[in-house]
Amino acid sequence: MDLPYEWHIGWRYTRAGRAGRRNGFISFISGVSMLGIALGVAALIIVLSVMNGFQKEVRDRMLSVVAHVEIFDAAGNALPDWRAVAALARRNPEVAGAAPFVESQTLIGRGDELRGAVVRGIVPAEEADVTPLARQLRDTTLAGLKPGEWNIVLGVELARLLGVQAGDKVTVAAPGGQVTPAGVIPRLKQFTVIGTFSAGHYEYDSGLALVALGDAATLFRTGGPTGVQLRLHDVDDAPRVADALQSTLGSGYRVRDWTRTNRSWFEAVQVEKRMMFIILTLIVAVAAFNLVSTLVMTVTDKRADIAILRTLGASPRSIMGVFMVQGAASGIIGTLAGVALGLLVAFNIDIIVPAIEHLLHMTFLPASVYLISRMPSDPMASDIVPIVVISLLLSFVATLYPSWRASRVNPAEALRYE
Repeated sequence: MDLPYEWHIGWRYTRAGRAGRRNGFISFISGVSMLGIALGVAALIIVLSVMNGFQKEVRDRMLSVVAHVEIFDAAGNALPDWRAVAALARRNPEVAGAAPFVESQTLIGRGDELRGAVVRGIVPAEEADVTPLARQLRDTTLAGLKPGEWNIVLGVELARLLGVQAGDKVTVAAPGGQVTPAGVIPRLKQFTVIGTFSAGHYEYDSGLALVALGDAATLFRTGGPTGVQLRLHDVDDAPRVADALQSTLGSGYRVRDWTRTNRSWFEAVQVEKRMMFIILTLIVAVAAFNLVSTLVMTVTDKRADIAILRTLGASPRSIMGVFMVQGAASGIIGTLAGVALGLLVAFNIDIIVPAIEHLLHMTFLPASVYLISRMPSDPMASDIVPIVVISLLLSFVATLYPSWRASRVNPAEALRYE
């Protein structure tokens, strides 16, 4: 290849150094620097991929129960005509389904056990167009949710905490009270448990109950649905679609997407990802700046070579380029090796982790604690590209000072004792 001689010499210095005790030591230090960069880059990719996997797993389980977008009356009253609101929302091409609902915080009790929970009134046939959980249970558990029968479906953890199973009775205390001559007394209604559901998300499995929409409207005295749930073709478009629907519906309605409903959780996850990125980037930085010591030792060892090149007409800029090529080559090799190792582990973590668990006779993610029995992983280009760029940038920066020092070598001084 017709490349500048600086490239050839720099690459030769990168590969050389096996012969001789001193050159062998320099080669060892250079190899350690590349290995450090590779391990740092691989660690970044693996950790961020696992965090993405957990976030996606929790998000998917969350969205199996809740809608992507919810529309409420701005005053907090029942919607006068939910079908008209749903029809208006469906004009947006991103909307895939709509369903009415009534939702309120309540207390659910049986005997001495009393638990706070959200009771959501739904129409199973309509709800199946919005949430995957309802679609899965529409013809089985949810088929028994008929207005006037006062049946209820509990989250599996909520049922366990109350100690109930199918066929048992539970008492639901609605918010607010009923004014009587004897004072304000709570409004209570007894429901029959007809089954349970498991969304795989503890918050919903332990704090959500489903009833027929008509029963919920009667219990909470709303007179009808208090909101409309929407499912979108692309869940990531929820904030944009919610803003568009807000403009379409006007100030008489309040539109909320799932990212705002769970804002605190997702902000916490993003903060954790940023902190992990910063911490692990420091590892890459330490490994990259090990190149400084490698290049300084190489410059010291190659002073005679530098002097000969200078006497042959090489400019200080060319000398600087030789050692920048050497340092950059080490950084590129280390970065590419780290990317390959990181992606190899990230894409096969479902095989690697069980093998390690089997070898150590332990379980990293007990299903009873985390509700996720496998280690998820989701490598994303938006994470990997910045990692590669930062690693290469740090490697290039680390070569500047030693390369500059090499360009300042005085040929006469370097050859005096040769």
